Amino acid sequence: MPARRPGSDRAISPPPGLSGNLNDGLIGDWVEYARFGNDSMEHVNPRSPFVLDTRELNRRAGTKRDYQREMPAPVQLGLDMIGVPEGTPLALTVRLESVTEGILATGTVTGEVAGECGRCLNGFRDGLAVDFMELFAYRDSNTEETTDADEIPRLEGDLLDLEPVVRDAVVLSLPLTPLCQPDCAGLCPQCGERLDDLPAGHGHEQLDPRWAALAERFGADGSSATGDGAPSTTDNEE
Repeated sequence: MPARRPGSDRAISPPPGLSGNLNDGLIGDWVEYARFGNDSMEHVNPRSPFVLDTRELNRRAGTKRDYQREMPAPVQLGLDMIGVPEGTPLALTVRLESVTEGILATGTVTGEVAGECGRCLNGFRDGLAVDFMELFAYRDSNTEETTDADEIPRLEGDLLDLEPVVRDAVVLSLPLTPLCQPDCAGLCPQCGERLDDLPAGHGHEQLDPRWAALAERFGADGSSATGDGAPSTTDNEE
């Protein structure tokens, strides 16, 4: 009968070289394949520039290798008001080091972000440089047995996928309220123009609300109004 992944109703195709019958003496291989055999193909794209092959490290603690990659930014790398536009270049520098429990990835991702200022609403661009460090646990290691996959990522066979790590590092580094410049003055509350583009001392004359009804009735240019548009409060003396 076909094998099924634990917790799933989906049948798993038999691995190459194994019979489809669970009673043919190969049940141990079937169980191992049902747990892990298809995971790499489902979760990791070997052709992705974020995916690195760790076979050269050979699980020898202390073995290191440096990588440099350039790739287009994936979709939705950022927040609502700021992020890395899809397809813009990202540069990735990473060192992989074999440790007892897995592979330690330490690196930096650089690129450019585009955002909308939270004060003046102008668009702007800025440089991005974010450091990251993440342990990828070996299969059957103590770390894998004592942690969840959403806490510590796992190696998929010999493959290591850095995209979720880079995504988390970039998103967490972005401000919730981005600014085009630290001292952005924002918008004028009366006319809505950007204050940094207006002359110093810019302002709007405010009509005394006590005269608002008269001003509305007689108009700003009425004979009873002063030069500034408000009714005169000065009495004429004989």
